[in-house]
Amino acid sequence: MLGVVLIWGLNFTIVKFALRGLSPLAFNTLRFGVATIVLLTIMRLAGESLWLKRQDVLPVILLGFGGHTLYQALFINGMALTTPAVAALLMATSPLFVAIYGTLLGLERSRPIVIIGIILSFIGMLLLIVGGQKEIGLRSGALLGDLLILLAAMMWAGYTVGGKPLLGRYSPLKLNALTMIPGTLLLAAISTPQLAAQDWQAVSAGAWVAWAYSTAFAVVVAYVLWYTSVQRVGGARTAIYSNLTPVVATLVSWLLTGERLTPLQMVGAAVVIAGILLARRGRSA
Repeated sequence: MLGVVLIWGLNFTIVKFALRGLSPLAFNTLRFGVATIVLLTIMRLAGESLWLKRQDVLPVILLGFGGHTLYQALFINGMALTTPAVAALLMATSPLFVAIYGTLLGLERSRPIVIIGIILSFIGMLLLIVGGQKEIGLRSGALLGDLLILLAAMMWAGYTVGGKPLLGRYSPLKLNALTMIPGTLLLAAISTPQLAAQDWQAVSAGAWVAWAYSTAFAVVVAYVLWYTSVQRVGGARTAIYSNLTPVVATLVSWLLTGERLTPLQMVGAAVVIAGILLARRGRSA
């Protein structure tokens, strides 16, 4: 999971660079198309079959739709509008949504300290989003980007919680590969206009290198490692590691692009992280 933290921490700035030459959905459709083929190939080489139990077909399709199509569409369009550091901090709230979903579904009971941590983190998110706005309103691209990233965090939490029961019957490699088939097909369908409008000759070599990194590491390697951790230690403990991702992402963004958080955003970031740590303490107690 520390490897996943480093991969995803770098990925926020790398994706931002790639989007200078590639439209958001064109970038993601190419990324997931190649990643799906690679994962299926690795799965077959590992001796895994393509078959699912009949009762698992619909859950796998729904997981693919939520965890790949919707999540990736929200994430990549949000990244095109907001900054790597803010996006990473908002994505770090996924453990809070894992806790909320677990409570709503009756999978766990939230202690008072967890509820306090969730409330505190949501206050921090508000400060983080408002602190970066020169004007408040959906016409502000950064605000819309922040909201899209927040929705993406909610979708990723759903993917984490929803995949846990299936990991009792399938390996992380197989589950990721099979959920990516419907997810990628649906993603390609909604990406058709941007794929057709993309000026492929104008894409720089640097943008292609960024795309290759994001495909090979942020999707293929990191996704398998993520679900391997979910299988072995559970979704809640796995999601906690994402707390470190914004630290890496903020540092990388500062070193490579000079991006800095505003004072109000710094306060919001501290409140978000404090709330997450408080919720973590309550869940592990």
